[in-house]
Formats: sequence, C-alpha cells, structure tokens
Amino acid sequence: MFPTAFRDLAKPQVLSIIGAVKTANGITIPKLAEELNLSYMGVKKHCVKLEDLGYIKSWRIPREGVGRPQKLYTLTSKCDELFPDTGIEVVINVLEGVKEFFGESSPEKLFFHHYEKQREQWSKSISKGSSLVEKATRLADLRDKSGCFSRCKYDNQHGFRIEEYHHPMKQLFKLYPNLIKLEVKMMEQLLGSAVSRKELSLSKGGNLVIYQIGTLA
Repeated sequence: MFPTAFRDLAKPQVLSIIGAVKTANGITIPKLAEELNLSYMGVKKHCVKLEDLGYIKSWRIPREGVGRPQKLYTLTSKCDELFPDTGIEVVINVLEGVKEFFGESSPEKLFFHHYEKQREQWSKSISKGSSLVEKATRLADLRDKSGCFSRCKYDNQHGFRIEEYHHPMKQLFKLYPNLIKLEVKMMEQLLGSAVSRKELSLSKGGNLVIYQIGTLA
C-alpha cells in the first residue's frame, strides 16, 4: 500500500513541485514555474491544493521598493513521509547491542564494511564517467536512488559540489559521528578527488549538506 502522501501527490507535476520546494529555503510560484518550465497558473493551482492538504505552508516577505509582499512556500512535516529514514529504531537498537557485546568500536567496524561494499558496487557505474563532473553526477544519482535527496551544482562563487537535502542515516550520524568520515572517504575514493563536507541549518527548517568537490583537474 502506498503511503498517504504518495496517494495525494501522485501527479508528476506535483512531485516536481515538492522536489523544488524541498531544495529551496523558501520559493515563490513564479520561480517554481521558471525552474520547472510549467505555467504560472498551473503551479499556483497545485500549490493552493498542496497548502490545503497541509503538505506545504506559505509566508510573506516585503518586496524591495514598491509592490505587494512576496509569498514564499516551504514543506511541512507532513512531507516527512516522502523522505523516510532507514529503519532507524531497529538499526540503533542493533548497534547498541553490537557495542555492548563486541566493544565500543564495533558499530564503526560494521559500517566500514558497509561503505566498502557500497564503494565496490557503485564504482562499476562511476568508473564509466569520463570526467570528474560526470563521475560526480553519477554519484549524486546513485545517492539519490539510495534515499538521499542529492543534486550536483556548480556556480562561479561556490564551485562544483553535491548538495543533499535529506539523508536516511542522519539520526545515526548524530549518534556515531565518525560514520560521516567513513562516508566522505568512500566518496573521495570513488571520485579520485578531495571532498569536504559542510552541514547548514536552513532558516525555514531542515538541513542542507554540501559535499565540496576539491578539484576539477
């Protein structure tokens, strides 16, 4: 059975809007229409319905100069069902038991094995990339399919990076922060390039994790 959220949001245009709102720290209807190449009225209709259903919420900010305040949208907690965590309670209980029986470092050893296996699996696809940009794009796609909300981005100010707006293991990272180092090391091995990780709290809720790609050489 599909979750309630998927039944409500079955239309592809609606899921595209949800995705665009997820990656923005507040976004207007005109900007959504521009990014998704949809009509203003079509996007507005969907946003009104989504707000009525409780999946997005809006607020207004003053415009610079003259004009009516802008209306911006962000997701509500009702959308959490679309971005699930990995059986987190079961995993945490298992890791606590492993630590109790086999020592403090045993959970990290288990995840070292996990990331080694993931690196082996993903390297088959990523190695087909002819450039670092193509490899990073393939990596972002694989991470997106594994439950991260992952996108490759580039601009002159911030350079080349992978941005993620959700990670199914985020609660595990809080309990076992060294797992982050293991994940970053795996990404560096797959890309053959230095990767630095930075986590930002968005003003309207949620987190953004940026994996900065060290070089395009």
